[in-house]
Amino acid sequence: MKAPPIRLLLALCLTSGASLLAAAKPMSLFTDGMVLQRDAVLPVWGTANPGEEVTVEFSGQKKSSKADGKGFWMVKLDPVQASSSLSEMTISASGSQTKVSNVLVGDVFLAGGQSNMGSPLFAAHNAAEVLPQATDDKLRFFNVTKKTAAEPQADVTGQWKASDPVSAKDFSAVAYFFAREIRKSADVPVGVVSAPWGGTPIETWMSLESIKASPALTNVLAKWDKALEDYAKVKADPKLVSDYEAKLEQWKKEVYPGFTEALKAYNADKAAGKPVGEKPKPAWKEPTNPDPMGHPSPSRRPSTPSIAYNAMIAPLSPVALKGVLWYQGEANAGRGIEYRELFPRLIQGWRKQWGVDFPFLFVQLPMNGKDPVPVAKDGEPFLREAQFMTLKEPRTAMAITIDIGDPNNVHPGDKLDVGKRLSLLARRDIYGEKIDASGPLYLGYKIEGDKIRVSFKETAKGLKPGQAPWCAKGVEPLSTDKLIGFVIAGSDQNWVEANAVIEGNDVIVSSQSVPNPVAVRYGWAHSPRCNLYNSEGLPASTFRTDDSASGTSVANRSAPAIRATE
Repeated sequence: MKAPPIRLLLALCLTSGASLLAAAKPMSLFTDGMVLQRDAVLPVWGTANPGEEVTVEFSGQKKSSKADGKGFWMVKLDPVQASSSLSEMTISASGSQTKVSNVLVGDVFLAGGQSNMGSPLFAAHNAAEVLPQATDDKLRFFNVTKKTAAEPQADVTGQWKASDPVSAKDFSAVAYFFAREIRKSADVPVGVVSAPWGGTPIETWMSLESIKASPALTNVLAKWDKALEDYAKVKADPKLVSDYEAKLEQWKKEVYPGFTEALKAYNADKAAGKPVGEKPKPAWKEPTNPDPMGHPSPSRRPSTPSIAYNAMIAPLSPVALKGVLWYQGEANAGRGIEYRELFPRLIQGWRKQWGVDFPFLFVQLPMNGKDPVPVAKDGEPFLREAQFMTLKEPRTAMAITIDIGDPNNVHPGDKLDVGKRLSLLARRDIYGEKIDASGPLYLGYKIEGDKIRVSFKETAKGLKPGQAPWCAKGVEPLSTDKLIGFVIAGSDQNWVEANAVIEGNDVIVSSQSVPNPVAVRYGWAHSPRCNLYNSEGLPASTFRTDDSASGTSVANRSAPAIRATE
């Protein structure tokens, strides 16, 4: 593993250039209550006086490192076996000593993405049942504070918390349910470093290096260049930011309270089915932060490339991890074709930052939104396709959740099944269990006269029509007497509802109105009604056999996912 670059925050550790640090300071992950990754080399790092020798003692090991000219130090402890016994780490330098207590050794996962990863456990549909039973000292979360930065930083803000009915309220529901399942199956302590931010596009989570890598992502780089221009203006005239901050404080006092109360009343009336007028608007517009690298104004989210990565992801490396969990894409739903490049670049960039090809498990977007036409021409289906295509990246796996979304809410309440499906992938691909972990994945197709044969893998003991384990309010459970969700077309691209019949690991698709079919699509809508499952009750990924964007069959450009154990 490589050491993180010396970053801007290190300079803050020196107050006058001549003053000395009171003690060697570890990076924030190495604090009371932490979980360390078992069976892996363990980098431990932080800041001290330049040239000072720092010694770390843990689990019978004693290793030293000398702080460099900017005060950065790192030691690498030898691998340690899993332990549920509370341990202590000691960090010493120049007669001072820092003790890190209540340390466990188990498996550590990094959870990132946007609001559906960040959605707290108290908002889950089964929170009232789950929270009273959430006490588990060996399941711990470190919630990274939301920040932005123009350059990679040296540290994050946050603290480790063990799971209990109070602390777990603010844990990521998806990551909590995932970790709870891993606690049962692996029987080791589990730590989650949680770093999501609602409403964020993928490019703000990408390293600048991965964006610039050949061939450069020109659209994203153009956004970065524009942000640099605006950033230079702010640096040249700091009054732009101070004026914004003053206006924002005024807005928070004079406008925000009344607006939020009116909005709450409107939402309550709407939920109760009462007549409502026009949606409330603030008396005057919320001020916008002129600094594109800074923390956005309250109702907005970071969109500048790399700034969330710089502040919330880069500082975490090279902490030893078991793997990464990722749930994001809603903010990029209108850019599905571009996401084909963006998502693999993010994975590659994170792995390069760590110097490790860690397993990367991600969630394919569930149903959401209205469908003005039967077969979507834009939006979520293309983003889901880009996610499916990312399975070509080694050591990746995808949890399919098309069936447990909500057409009327981008934040569906069922996070239990999302976490469980991610845990199945981890149990198979990371822990080596011989289980069926994925829903059916499109493999290829063949035209057979007036029919098209579509082949699948991940079929378990067979394909079947199935039902979702949870339905959002107003969503009717699907019938299981026949397959639905398939459409077929000839060369005219006129899509019609198709008959679909299971034959082994294939589905035979046809329609009397399409005598010469050329292509099939499945679940190709924002909120599709589709019901292809395997025998384990796991849903099939949506797919299409055509690709109007590149003229290449999905069958020819999609490779089987490479399991983490391979």
